[in-house]
Amino acid sequence: MELKPTLKDLVFNKSELKQTVYQSTKEAFEMFRTCTREMIRQFQEACRAEGKHVAFEFTDRGDFEFEVKFAGDILIFMMHTNVFEFSRDHQVMKTPYVREDPRRSYCGVIHIYNFLADSFAYQRENDLGYMIGRLFVNHERHYFIEGKRELGMLYTNFNSSVVTPESVQGIVESAIEYTTNFDLLTPPYDEVKMVSVGEMRTNFDKKSIVTGKRLGFRFQADSV
Repeated sequence: MELKPTLKDLVFNKSELKQTVYQSTKEAFEMFRTCTREMIRQFQEACRAEGKHVAFEFTDRGDFEFEVKFAGDILIFMMHTNVFEFSRDHQVMKTPYVREDPRRSYCGVIHIYNFLADSFAYQRENDLGYMIGRLFVNHERHYFIEGKRELGMLYTNFNSSVVTPESVQGIVESAIEYTTNFDLLTPPYDEVKMVSVGEMRTNFDKKSIVTGKRLGFRFQADSV
C-alpha cells in the first residue's frame, strides 16, 4: 500500500506552512517582549530623573505571556500556540493580497488585554478585563490588527505591514496610549443600586459586584 500522493502533499505542505506561521508569530512575540521590557526600563528611568511616583513593572509569565503594569493598569500580551484560518466571509479574505496567495490567510495571533491593577492586587476574581487588540501574523511576517481606536488597522494594510522592531514599538506605544485614555467610568446608578446580604457579608473589595472600565456601558461604542 502506498500513500496517496495528493494526500501526502496536502499534509506536508499544510504542516510546513503552519510551522512557518508559528515561527513567524513567535519571533514577533519576542520582539514585543524585548520592546516592551525596554520601554518600561525607559519609563522607570524617566520617573527617577523627574521625581515622579508612578509604578512601572515588567513581568515575564513564560514563553507565551508577559505583562506590564503602569499606574493603575495592567497590559497582558499573550501568544496563542495554534495557527488560525479566517472564515470565507472575513474581510481579509477579500483583499488582493490574500486572493493572490491564499496561504497568506493562515495566521498566528497575539492578544493584548487590559485589566485594572487592583483587580489582581486584591484578587477580585469577578472583575472584567478587555481585549483591546489582537495582532495576526502570517508566514511572510505580514500583520494586521483588530483593535480599539489607536490600535485599529485596515485589512488593506495587510500587504504592506511587516513585523519589525519599529512597527512593534508603535503598537506597544498605541496600546499604552489607549489604556491610559481608557478611563474607569462609574456605572449607571440603577445598575448598582441593589446589593444582596451575601455580597455585603463578604469583603467589599472581593465580593461578587463586578468592576470593569465600562461596566454598564456598551464597550463596543469605543471603537467609533
